[in-house]
Amino acid sequence: MGCCISCFSKKPISEKDNVNSKIKTHHHRHSPSNGKGAAAFAGDNGGGGGVPVFSEYSLADLKAATGCFSSEFIVSESGEKAPNVVYKGRLQNRRWIAVKKFSKMAWPDPKQFADEAWGVGKLRHNRVANLIGYCCDGDERLLVAEYMPNDTLAKHLFHWENQTIEWAMRLRVALCIAEALDYCSTEGRPLYHDLNAYRVLFDENGDPRLSCFGLMKNSRDGKSYSTNLAYTPPEYLRNGRVTPESVSFSFGTVLLDLLSGKHIPPSHALEMIRGKNINLLMDSHLEGNFSTEEATVVFDLASRCLQYEPRERPNTKDLVSTLAPLQNKPDVPSYQMLGIPKHEEAPATPPHPLSPMGDACSRMDLTAIHQILVMTHYKDDEGTNELSFQEWTQQMRDMLEARKRGDLAFRDKDFRTAIDCYSQFIDVGTMISPTVYARRSLCHLMCDQPDAALRDAMQAQCVYPDWSTAFYMQAVALAKLDMHKDAVDMLNEAAALEDKKRAK
Repeated sequence: MGCCISCFSKKPISEKDNVNSKIKTHHHRHSPSNGKGAAAFAGDNGGGGGVPVFSEYSLADLKAATGCFSSEFIVSESGEKAPNVVYKGRLQNRRWIAVKKFSKMAWPDPKQFADEAWGVGKLRHNRVANLIGYCCDGDERLLVAEYMPNDTLAKHLFHWENQTIEWAMRLRVALCIAEALDYCSTEGRPLYHDLNAYRVLFDENGDPRLSCFGLMKNSRDGKSYSTNLAYTPPEYLRNGRVTPESVSFSFGTVLLDLLSGKHIPPSHALEMIRGKNINLLMDSHLEGNFSTEEATVVFDLASRCLQYEPRERPNTKDLVSTLAPLQNKPDVPSYQMLGIPKHEEAPATPPHPLSPMGDACSRMDLTAIHQILVMTHYKDDEGTNELSFQEWTQQMRDMLEARKRGDLAFRDKDFRTAIDCYSQFIDVGTMISPTVYARRSLCHLMCDQPDAALRDAMQAQCVYPDWSTAFYMQAVALAKLDMHKDAVDMLNEAAALEDKKRAK
């Protein structure tokens, strides 16, 4: 933030300056990032930080999160022999989740299901959509995982609407999934059931993740593959068993998908591979925008993965070591390459009932905040300024005229004009209005100026130390600056102030 708040205060720092100094320290230490994709992507191979510990959920929790398992919340449905459904849900703490619901008899023994779930739940990696819980209640068997909001690889490859996946992103997907498989293998979970383009998901930043659901079978004794048998490893057709080498075969089918942009049965693709006809295999939607040398490496790796004899296929470490040198845009965020908006994370809901202002701020809904500030007008400013008759000068009238012009511009959503007019009002300094600071803070947010928005919200707090709106506006600005922990703290502080005011 260019300078500390004391540099531009017209009044002394309030009693709550311990909160401000905490924000100031954090803000100087954390510059706004451009998401997990950029430079962070290149070295981002560690554990899944920020993921909840694995735990057991009640059926009531999951019913509430999914609207009683409403069909409107279904995000995928598959498998005739071992039917299962995946729902999108939202917990009370506002965390989005994916809930996989098994058929009643898929896992008759609750202990066996729980043991399997706990085994997968120990894994934590940011290349995996991690398993965060399970539920065994009566006949119900459910898994709870992190929710990935940006669809599957299948959607982006086969059913895209705006743009196909560019070549560099396809290479990134291949490497990320190889890294996920290698991590799982290293942690003692080498078997992945039915790896395909529907099991590859994109998180809020557009980074590829491997669904944790494939680390568990669809049932205790059920089939491990629910997709067309034309894509299954030959040894599975012989004996019905999945081995680590079977996973390499399935990874080869995903490589074919990435090369061709189509779901080609391996037998057909092998004919092209044997004929070395790479151009015939390549996705025409790439329009030639790929490196033939890189495509040849992927082409050859797919060929090795699809070998009939399992012992001739590469292991997961081979997959990673082959694909890692091909990464050619490590500093470009994934969301940018996918052509999706940058993720803006809303602060989590505080443990207090939210007012309309609190709810709007927790959702980062700037339009709703604007409507509330327009409706509230200046009622919260009462008592913050008492002017004598002698102060009622022409300068004072000019200043109030500037505020009036700012209010009109604010109402009409002309936010840049509002900033100019409110600045004229503030710069005179005769009258200090927390509402003007809050309104100008929102104007700065609307103009994508979160630093300036945070300064104004902090100044509003200095003028009116117990004003919840000042804290709410700081929460939104901090979230825009990717300082999410501080944003949650501010949201909680604001809600607590509202509770305190209601209790009086």
